[in-house]
Amino acid sequence: MIDEVVMLRHGRTSYNHAHRLQGQIDVPLDLVGQWQADQSGLELAKRYYWAKVSDVAAHPARLAQPGPQAAERSDIEEYHASHAAARRMIVVSSDLFRAVQTAHAFADPLGLEVSTDRRLRERSFGQWEGLTREQIRRLDPQAYDSWKRKQGGEAAYGVESREAVGRRGADAVLALIDRYRDDSTATTLMLVGHGSWIAATIETLIGLRIGSLSGLGVIGNAFWSRLSVIDHVDDQRLDVPAFRLDAFNEAPALARDMDWDNGPDWLHPLRPATETH
Repeated sequence: MIDEVVMLRHGRTSYNHAHRLQGQIDVPLDLVGQWQADQSGLELAKRYYWAKVSDVAAHPARLAQPGPQAAERSDIEEYHASHAAARRMIVVSSDLFRAVQTAHAFADPLGLEVSTDRRLRERSFGQWEGLTREQIRRLDPQAYDSWKRKQGGEAAYGVESREAVGRRGADAVLALIDRYRDDSTATTLMLVGHGSWIAATIETLIGLRIGSLSGLGVIGNAFWSRLSVIDHVDDQRLDVPAFRLDAFNEAPALARDMDWDNGPDWLHPLRPATETH
């Protein structure tokens, strides 16, 4: 039974840095993006460390053992007896590489497997994919203005509607929840995807008008949101689970104290010293 859903956006890519619409173009993380993914992955791994204990309890062969001369063996029963063993973590990523890289930044420290699902892909931006906003504006000022006003002018260029993205995302989440609905093990579902997909999916799941969350700010690279899944009300099982948004657009604490979008200075290329005359 999935009772919690976490949605994590991928780290920065070269297209993000250049303000290009990447949509479903498969672009890897750049160096700053890998740093962002690692910072958020480690922060979330600390919060969900129980998932490592749970995974070892379910797969005893993953528990490291000392050599034959050791005084004792590692005790798998400690893991079986822990409260953590009663829960489970499942990690599912968009199949686009930037999301898969970000998913592994969280899953690998905990020893968790990552599966992929193309239904978690970013909104398709059709003929606009790869273009900057300025290029789109020069191409068709009216369509660009309509898009920015959320009036749908982008549809003429094959751009997937926000509503369609939200339905696609909500259908994927509900299908994953339904897969485990009759399983008694309490489960956290970690979904790693994309900004527009996350926003539209959350809005659809909690019944908000598409675009409502934009007032809370753009979802940052490697930022995450959390939802509770409500399966029963007054001891009556709901036909379709309901959702409560518990956290939106969270990030590691250091994101508030530095230039998160560009990373620390030591990630940047060396620049030649300024000549003096």
